[in-house]
Amino acid sequence: MSVDYTIPHLPVPRTTAPRTAIGRWLTAGERLTEPQRAGEGPHPWYKVLWLTGVDYFSTLGYQPGISLLAAGALSPLATGILVLVTLLGAVPVYAQVAGRSYAGQGSIAMLEALLPEWTGKMFVLALLGFAATDFVITMTLSAADAAQHAVENPILHPYLGSHRLALTLGLLALLGLVFIKGFREAIRVAILVAIPYIALNFIVLVRGLIEIVLHPDLVQTWRAGLHARGDWTALLLASAIIFPKLALGLSGFETGVSVMPFVEGEPGDEASAVPIGRIRATRKLLLSAALVMSFMLLLSSYVTTLLIPPEAYGTGGKAAGRAIAYLAHGLLGNAFGTLYDLWTIAILWFAGASAMAGLLNLIPRYLPRFGMAPQWTEYRRPLVLLLLAVCIVVTLVFRAEVEAQAGAYATGVLALILSAAIAVALALWKEFRAGGPVPVRLKTLGLCLFFWIVTGVFTFTFVDNVISRPDGVIIASVFIFGIMMFGAISRYIRSTELRASEIKFEDDESVELWKSILGKKVNLVPLRSSEPAAYEHKAADLRRHYAISGPLGFLHVHLIDDRSEFMADLRVQVRRTGVDYVINLHGAVSVANTIAYISELIDPIRLFLSLTGENQMAQALRYLLWGEGEVGLMVYKILLRYWRWTPEEDVRPIIFLMSD
Repeated sequence: MSVDYTIPHLPVPRTTAPRTAIGRWLTAGERLTEPQRAGEGPHPWYKVLWLTGVDYFSTLGYQPGISLLAAGALSPLATGILVLVTLLGAVPVYAQVAGRSYAGQGSIAMLEALLPEWTGKMFVLALLGFAATDFVITMTLSAADAAQHAVENPILHPYLGSHRLALTLGLLALLGLVFIKGFREAIRVAILVAIPYIALNFIVLVRGLIEIVLHPDLVQTWRAGLHARGDWTALLLASAIIFPKLALGLSGFETGVSVMPFVEGEPGDEASAVPIGRIRATRKLLLSAALVMSFMLLLSSYVTTLLIPPEAYGTGGKAAGRAIAYLAHGLLGNAFGTLYDLWTIAILWFAGASAMAGLLNLIPRYLPRFGMAPQWTEYRRPLVLLLLAVCIVVTLVFRAEVEAQAGAYATGVLALILSAAIAVALALWKEFRAGGPVPVRLKTLGLCLFFWIVTGVFTFTFVDNVISRPDGVIIASVFIFGIMMFGAISRYIRSTELRASEIKFEDDESVELWKSILGKKVNLVPLRSSEPAAYEHKAADLRRHYAISGPLGFLHVHLIDDRSEFMADLRVQVRRTGVDYVINLHGAVSVANTIAYISELIDPIRLFLSLTGENQMAQALRYLLWGEGEVGLMVYKILLRYWRWTPEEDVRPIIFLMSD
């Protein structure tokens, strides 16, 4: 049983004060390694619903226009298929995710847990690329659509002109400034923004329905256009083929599970390993959000299809990217239309803020822990500036055009939903194979087969979207490649850190013996073999060739199976063997870094390091991937770097590099 004994934490780069004024300013903001709450304490699910809604419901600002552009008269039918996929596919998938990732980590964390070692981490990095695509395009597309609503508004247009790109960049800059100062999603603000927005949309769409009732010829014209395309079988088949282009209507589910820590559960949840109440409440949130959005999507697609002419919703038309706003001005006047535009701009900007908060929560959760990001990414300000720069580049590339970014957005959304479906199916298959009562296993198998079918549907949707709009996967590939390269370079640079986060002792004897060898009391001798004969042979050899004063401390490092982890929680056992000591370390992720860490803690008289003389390139690769390799040289390099970085007056241990 491990024994708690306080070990002084060795300083690491992030614990020292920056030396420049810019560095001090960048690190003056809060650290992002601890989860940030949106508001104080948990809230009822029906309030947290609107925090999800600012991302999900804000797509009404541009989804109907994109749907019209993609499907034309088939928009209501294609939207109906989208609603079925939402209610029968996405909702069940994320209900399962909520039950398995109730800390708000979502499907990415599920896949990391299900897939081993580097395989899991490569999947996580790829999914982070798609997530970055989703969240970044959410920010840029939302800002672009907000700018579109502003410049097309007849009251604002004389002041803003046609400077949509400049206004989009200004909204993004404002977003960055707010987050640099410090911003936390507030559920109360989300409620104040999202509920009136849904109400305004409902008013416009009901007024549109009245217009359709007053002009029944609109329905006849629409039906005639449908019949000209073929019978109902042909129409449904065509709608099914078109439906992937409407995938933006699926956004918001990953946000729905990420807000789980804010959802109020039931009494006893905090003391339970599985918070059943919070899971149940989150599932209500997901279903309610899906039902509200499904109703609004069906209603908006029907009304906009019948009332907006093709020349208006085409590229460059007055309704492009703002179909419901177009109807608000046309049916209810410019005063109401302006109110609608302002509220749309507010929720779109808030959706961008939600996406920024999502990235600030997602990146520090994975990349620094993998060793694949510099330590400054744990701070708010430098990470916000980096994300703001990326958003500016993306906006300039797409020229702030809403429709042009729809493909990339849909690619990111679909990739995350597909990953969630795969994670759920794999988790259920694992549970089925684990055994148990026959009725439970049969139920699990049935669910597993259902979710593999759902996975097939989302796979078709994702592949079709990639084929029809390859720009989305190109953008996602750029993000994935950037994250991979950024991560590889960071891991290489950080490979010489000490890489130990915690140390515990196996028993009280180990604690007492550890205290007796600290501070120039032993000569530290790392050995590969843990056999007693190896200790005896090495002790005789060292005492024969070196003038050694004091006992030897033989150090043997036991690596964990998953060497892809960057930081280690070490367990230490110390024993006497004659006049010498044997130190066994378990839980390490790298031999060289662990030896350097223990050497700094013990502060030995001398440190004897063995060299193998094997191929240096192969040894370097083994070190970076599996924590092994030419240990002696790496320990020497790590210690020299650490000593240069933490100068002190104490005498450093004498290092001997010896051939095996």
